[in-house]
Amino acid sequence: MLATIKRICIANQRYFQTRGASSSVISKDASKFRNLALVAHIDSGKTTLTESILHTSSFLAAPGSVDTGSTTTDFLPAERERGITIQSASIPVSWKDWTFNLVDTPGHADFGMEVESASRVVDGAVVLIDSVEGVEAQTKGVWKQLDRYGVATRLLFLNKLDRPGASLRSSYLSVLAHRLHPEPTLLALPIASFAAEDYQTAEPGVVGLVDLVKWEVWKWEGGVHSRHPLPKSVEELYSTPVFPPSHPLVKELLPARISLLERLGMLSEPLMETMLSLEGPDDYLSLASSEIMPHIRNLTLSNAILPVLCGAAAQHIGTELVLDYVGELLASPLDVSRSSNKPSTGQTQALVWKVAWDKQKGWMSFVRVYSGTLKLRGSLHNTTNKQKEKVTKLLLLYADQTEEVDSLPTGSVGVVLGLKHTRTGDTLSSSSSHGESPMMGIVPPPAVISVAVTPSSQSDQGLVSDALQSLARTDPSVRVENVEGQLLVHGLGSLHLEIVEGRLRDEWGARFEFGRRRVSYRESFSHDSFDFEKEWETHMQGKTASANIGLTIRRLDTSLGEAGEEAWGGNKVVLATALNKLAKLEKVIPLNPSSKGANAVSPEANLAQGLLNTLSNSPNTSLPLSGLHITIQKYSISPHAPSFVLAGAGSYILREALKAADMGPIMEPYVRLKVDVPEAYVGKVAKDVTEHGGEIQDMTESAEGHDADGVPYDSDSLYVPPEWLTPCSSSSNAVSSATRQVKRSIYAYAPLSQMLDYSQRLRAISGGHGIFDMTSAGFREVGEVRATEILKEIGRA
Repeated sequence: MLATIKRICIANQRYFQTRGASSSVISKDASKFRNLALVAHIDSGKTTLTESILHTSSFLAAPGSVDTGSTTTDFLPAERERGITIQSASIPVSWKDWTFNLVDTPGHADFGMEVESASRVVDGAVVLIDSVEGVEAQTKGVWKQLDRYGVATRLLFLNKLDRPGASLRSSYLSVLAHRLHPEPTLLALPIASFAAEDYQTAEPGVVGLVDLVKWEVWKWEGGVHSRHPLPKSVEELYSTPVFPPSHPLVKELLPARISLLERLGMLSEPLMETMLSLEGPDDYLSLASSEIMPHIRNLTLSNAILPVLCGAAAQHIGTELVLDYVGELLASPLDVSRSSNKPSTGQTQALVWKVAWDKQKGWMSFVRVYSGTLKLRGSLHNTTNKQKEKVTKLLLLYADQTEEVDSLPTGSVGVVLGLKHTRTGDTLSSSSSHGESPMMGIVPPPAVISVAVTPSSQSDQGLVSDALQSLARTDPSVRVENVEGQLLVHGLGSLHLEIVEGRLRDEWGARFEFGRRRVSYRESFSHDSFDFEKEWETHMQGKTASANIGLTIRRLDTSLGEAGEEAWGGNKVVLATALNKLAKLEKVIPLNPSSKGANAVSPEANLAQGLLNTLSNSPNTSLPLSGLHITIQKYSISPHAPSFVLAGAGSYILREALKAADMGPIMEPYVRLKVDVPEAYVGKVAKDVTEHGGEIQDMTESAEGHDADGVPYDSDSLYVPPEWLTPCSSSSNAVSSATRQVKRSIYAYAPLSQMLDYSQRLRAISGGHGIFDMTSAGFREVGEVRATEILKEIGRA
């Protein structure tokens, strides 16, 4: 009851505050917008930082907690129950004269599609790192997603410095070790205590921060902060009343400030010219932040440096610095010019980055406006599927609360109601003159695990099928397939399928049973080159329509670095040089088969859809095909035949070609496994991995100054904080290295099918002391024995 009352109070507080702040949110000055995502490995504190930001910006009277299930952005029942983020949530936040469109994203790899879609529409990102764990597997995963969508402006936040074992030095070195960026630049240092003697007791905590750029100290006491400027001369610095006498941090401030300015000067010629006029340490301290900040911003926008802040989001320590530096350093919509986004001048164009279903509001299309102004009750053209859409309402979304607005200006993020045919990744335009979508779409990660869905009764079949299709529209990483009358749902992991099951029951009221989970296998191609040409006929309205297609199929040559396209399921489809007019076929986004107006679709798009249909279901094994290189040598259709004939012809002729070529090698999904266990359990863990088909790649002891592969790196040119700066770290002087338990990291590759219950196995083997990270390692061909086992498992042998 108390939790319910608290939630109502928070909702009321939020409502009145957002109504009052709406004028600033709808500001048309795009230079004041900051579209950013919070991304990180799971349990790094993204949602906690989001709550702290909402509280600090006066959006919430009191912050929620992940532990109590009272957070604003984690509002789904499954999120509150599990204490994790499952879907991304967007909130506009007003801070000073900026408007932040803040997107809180999941950290679990099973919900990578949410990070994928958010990365597509943001201009900057705050990447969180747990200061106890350092860079983790999914940290690198989300970093690559940001790279893929060109999100160049990023800010690193080393979180959880209030936790036992937190180490600023170790977490900073892990950024260097994993090569996230060549120039991670510390802009702030933590203050563990203002009492010098506390640095000898190794107690966890952080009570303040030193801003090295603005040269001031932030001090937190009883939830209230105060700011204190630091002296501009060395003599005064060592006797400043901000710190008590003999405080160990004071002697570290001057080297940190000088190192920061010198590194920035090496990367910025204008700043270097300013620094050449500096004559001594006092000049380094007296240099105003107004002279430094423009250079830091330019270097951040060009991705020459990675700004690094630190703090403890749970204590609201460092949140204001994050907000200030996000506004001052990260890109606005006007700062970003991506080659994949080319909206025409004067036209309204927006990208749909997410679609959701709400029982009261219906289909909600989350959009980012790239040009023009999206207006209420206007008409839009979906340039991806050539459909006309009507805008019935425009909303600003505050997690699970909404506010109606009349327009969404350039650079803003909002929700459109009333769109019937729009899916994730579609482009909306005020004009229908575009031949195809000018903006890069959003490609879902490939599914790796599947489950059979059986309706509870005959009358439930229609509802279950409709619910699955609706869910696939909201989450494109969910793939629904009907194989020989059996419904199969493909997802990104076991947890992903558990959430899918719960949503089908809770949101759509479907009645069904889930079967045993199994991984998604694939079929490859065995020929170096295989030519096939065939004619296909069909009867339409009493007339014969025909198409002739010639194909050359081979396997991708990975030894030469050839890679498949994600949109084609890991395959590559191109046209012969002679067909120059279709040279862009490999970039065509396949259309939704249920889309209307197929005659208005280009011939190459219809042909692409037909090929994709067959590639998703091999005629030999019913498995998706991967690793194929298909060259379309020729194609033609009979006179007066509609272009959509090519869809059926492409599907049929490719199926016939694959039958003629016979079944290719079977491929199984593998995972990259990193297991951290005390040395006493290393043998048992390694034995278990190998007994379940895994391959041990390496066993290492964590070592400072080495990267993930054990290769030394040089950090002399960067300022690396000393270990005592965070005295609660595990390697503190208060803890004897002789008494510390040695942990080892085991790196291995293993088949996903053998790792579905690994968390339980590891807990039993290591007595609960082992932790692991598991990331996708793609698909690998299997031997004959394993291939026969897989074919028996899927009922094909």
